[in-house]
Amino acid sequence: MNKDGWSGLVLLALAGAYYVATGSIANSTLEDEVGAIGLPHALAVVLALIGIAIFLRGLRAGRAPADPHDEEDADVRLPRALGFLAFGAVYVLILPFAGYLVSVALLIGAVALYEGAPRRWTVPAAAIGGAILYWAVFVKLLGVNQPAGTLFAGLFS
Repeated sequence: MNKDGWSGLVLLALAGAYYVATGSIANSTLEDEVGAIGLPHALAVVLALIGIAIFLRGLRAGRAPADPHDEEDADVRLPRALGFLAFGAVYVLILPFAGYLVSVALLIGAVALYEGAPRRWTVPAAAIGGAILYWAVFVKLLGVNQPAGTLFAGLFS
């Protein structure tokens, strides 16, 4: 079995463990038809479906002839994945200081440049626009407050 097959099985196991762990969420007197565990259960099901898809892709790829370019791509995957992991770590570190809007804008811009976007005015425009869009969706539409950050605490309080 190839790594996609194993990854799919691991993801299925994680989905099952997550589903079982959500069983300990207490019921609330304020809950609606879905309940407090409705969303976590739905996320577990989605995670399991993704695991099944990855597992099936691994089975299908195991039967296909080997791609000669696959070994070349494998040398690039780990450093690239570590780069994305670094972006996530930096985002988590600067979020309490810079706040949600600035942190998300920096993250979008950095990822765009990392992925090879041309260094033009469109990158900061997309980063700022994307951050405002995410802020509007989470804060205004869904009512999920995001941190303003200590740098801008006086402006947004």
